[in-house]
Amino acid sequence: MVDVNPGSLPPAADRPPLVEAMGLGHRYTKDRWIFRGVDVAARPGRVLGVLGPNGRGKSTLLRLLAGLARPTEGTVTAHAPVAYVPQSHASPFTYSLADMVLMGRSRHLKAYATPGRRDRELAEAALDRVGIAHMAHRSYAELSGGEQQMTLIARALAAECRLMVLDEPVSALDLRNQARVLTLLQELAADGLGIVLTTHHPDHALHLADDAVLVLGPDDVRTGPAAVLLDAAALGELYGLPVTTAEVAGPRGPRTTVVPDLGPARRDLTRPAASQETTA
Repeated sequence: MVDVNPGSLPPAADRPPLVEAMGLGHRYTKDRWIFRGVDVAARPGRVLGVLGPNGRGKSTLLRLLAGLARPTEGTVTAHAPVAYVPQSHASPFTYSLADMVLMGRSRHLKAYATPGRRDRELAEAALDRVGIAHMAHRSYAELSGGEQQMTLIARALAAECRLMVLDEPVSALDLRNQARVLTLLQELAADGLGIVLTTHHPDHALHLADDAVLVLGPDDVRTGPAAVLLDAAALGELYGLPVTTAEVAGPRGPRTTVVPDLGPARRDLTRPAASQETTA
């Protein structure tokens, strides 16, 4: 669990990185690079949004940052514990929600050891933080998509990560559950947790992200402050169709949204370059 006092920390943009990548490149075949020359850092208290069309390597980049795969070139250096939350997860066993979250403690246990009192307390605290403690004894397999996603986030918190890496955390959720998950991630970042996520929704990145990565092509990966990168021109280039950004009124003040120009898209949209990646 994150245990920090935000008032005692320097501004999030100035804090030392939790994970940093330098000169990062990856390929699946000898002459087909997914991306090259990527420099990016994830910091505590900040949300890093990764955007790009299908097949451009977003999921691969996340796996590299999470330490789940090795890059073809460049380095990834982790300075703090990292937890990975997959896009979807189907368990073949009828574990309870509480047991699924308790599995997050496995990295802290010795071989063949069973969870102790502190492990259970941390799992319970994670369930409570996410707001699903009242469902602890339900079967994970019977949960809705939103409830399963909240369970996986709780499992990552129980692991005492300082950086949470999430692959499309709201891709299969309805509007209400999207709001639940995104609000929770925003709150966790405010508590000092580092967040890295991929999304196909520029609106979500505009609302949540402090920093952004735009994966346009193998030799065109742009990184920087989200407020600078996520403009209409760059998003239009990223997705291959004209878009407009606009301010809309909301209960918490104005927000920026992205509106695609669907008419020209039907005439001008070209097929993205082929990729061997099946998830993005």
